[in-house]
Amino acid sequence: MSEIFTQDLVKWLDENLKPHLYQDYAPNGLQVQGRSVIKKVITGVTASQALLEKAIEYQADAVIVHHGWFWKNEDVRILGAKYQRIALAIKHDLNIIGYHLPLDAHPEWGNNRQLAKVLDLQPFYEDDQPQTCGRNGLVWQGSVVTGETTLADLGVLISQRLEREPLLIGDTDKVIRKVAWCTGGGQGMFQDAIDAGVDVFITGEASEPVYHMARESGVAFIAAGHHATERYGIQALGNALVDRVGIAATFVDIPNPV
Repeated sequence: MSEIFTQDLVKWLDENLKPHLYQDYAPNGLQVQGRSVIKKVITGVTASQALLEKAIEYQADAVIVHHGWFWKNEDVRILGAKYQRIALAIKHDLNIIGYHLPLDAHPEWGNNRQLAKVLDLQPFYEDDQPQTCGRNGLVWQGSVVTGETTLADLGVLISQRLEREPLLIGDTDKVIRKVAWCTGGGQGMFQDAIDAGVDVFITGEASEPVYHMARESGVAFIAAGHHATERYGIQALGNALVDRVGIAATFVDIPNPV
């Protein structure tokens, strides 16, 4: 089994994911230091206690996630569940590594690119770069690979592929050609998608204003699940670790209906 120094793995991740380009809500990279050499990695969406317990069971050296720890505006005190997670990582010498917005936006391994593959969406490209809008270019634009579909049929496809019933807002008979999407909690960029002239915006979550925005703009809105839309980027990153770095990486899905 191949191995790599922790500092070298984090350097490789930083070079490829480019966290310096983003103003993020949490630190990207190594969040809790563990053992100095990594042979086996567990990947997952969120660094929950359940995921850490799986990593310990699998005798992993590091946990790499999309949702790590130490978010802005959270209580800085280490209490309760936060204490339990951190104590567990330290006790078992686990490295905790997280990449948030950089993993959303990466053109190859990112959540947006991977969700497009899962949902049969064809991204638009300009000069070999995805056509985007919104803050940090986090909203991707493209089309359905079949040329067109209806909102109802797109909802059925999403339900089948993500194994979760999406929330659809809009005329279910509406013809869908141009699509915008942002995985996770992207509902705050719905107006950017509307301004881009798309037929539907797909994201993970909904908030109260989007109902009225969809009705008044005529642009359909789909909330397909925060966790459900963000399972795929971290898997692609894990596959890259296996193929390009040579270490073992296993994805563990901790189910989350939100």
